[in-house]
Amino acid sequence: MSDTFAKALQSKDVLLADGATGTNLFNMGLQSGDAPELWNTDEPAKIKALYKGSVDAGSDLFLTNTFGGTASRLKLHDAQNRVRELNRVGAELGRDIADSSEREILVAGSVGPTGEIMEPVGELSHALAVEMFHEQADALKEGGADVLWVETISAPEEFRAAAEAFALVDMPWCGTMSFDTAGRTMMGVTSADMAKLVEEFDTPPLAYGANCGTGASDILRTVLGFGAQGSERPIISKGNAGIPKYVDGHIHYDGTPELMAEYAVLARNSGAKIIGGCCGTMPAHLEKMREALDTRPRGDRPTLEQIVEVLGPFSSANDGTEEGASTASERRSRRGSRRRA
Repeated sequence: MSDTFAKALQSKDVLLADGATGTNLFNMGLQSGDAPELWNTDEPAKIKALYKGSVDAGSDLFLTNTFGGTASRLKLHDAQNRVRELNRVGAELGRDIADSSEREILVAGSVGPTGEIMEPVGELSHALAVEMFHEQADALKEGGADVLWVETISAPEEFRAAAEAFALVDMPWCGTMSFDTAGRTMMGVTSADMAKLVEEFDTPPLAYGANCGTGASDILRTVLGFGAQGSERPIISKGNAGIPKYVDGHIHYDGTPELMAEYAVLARNSGAKIIGGCCGTMPAHLEKMREALDTRPRGDRPTLEQIVEVLGPFSSANDGTEEGASTASERRSRRGSRRRA
């Protein structure tokens, strides 16, 4: 198992991750409904430009263009038999960019959700999910990824399947969930739930946290929720560049580079060790984030009121961890019981 990523976590105060994949590729000509992963072989120069844009902006790591690289996702584009090829090449292109940099750059092999609902609520079995994640992870390892990075997960069952698959390929890994439903994931997981979940694995992630979701304010509330659990495991924050709005036929994110610089500093002060952007985050945003992290001193952990004052209001009144809220496992159990009745 490579220890490059672990050493970087230990040696640097904060790691700046990359920004959006989809937003940047759409700006390069990707059409809605197309599989970005096919560009790894069809448009390799554009994928290298995507990676290089983050590196040139100051990122310490970037995620590969393999988010939808499982067989279940690629099947939607009749490419389910190309899992190994598309993931391997996506990592190889990243390795080329990282190795040509004068700085040490980490290549994170992106693994997104399968797109299926897992048992007992859905039909996807644990064994099949592990098999699909294993196939993708093995190809990312072959392509030279430094770390595996599962992201935008909603269900703990899917997170567990990914963790098991990553252990099979003997690779270090990180994982993030998307807390986009009133401070919870779509399947009801809270920040407290996730902080407990990651400590259950025989091979836990080197870092864990949140990505995507709603606005920058919300993800920082989630980061504070992680920290409140007392774990010393490094926390990831990859928030969207503001709130999405439909303008002139296109999705536009209203977060300016200056706002994302404020977000980056607040994320660091909130306890995040790895900070990046998700949807809407461009190299211009990353440049301001890098500058802010390098030039502004670390401050006290912000209050919720201070976050709102700087970044704007939360999208919901609470984050689901309030006293009396049921746990994610309790809610899924009730749903499963109703389904089987």
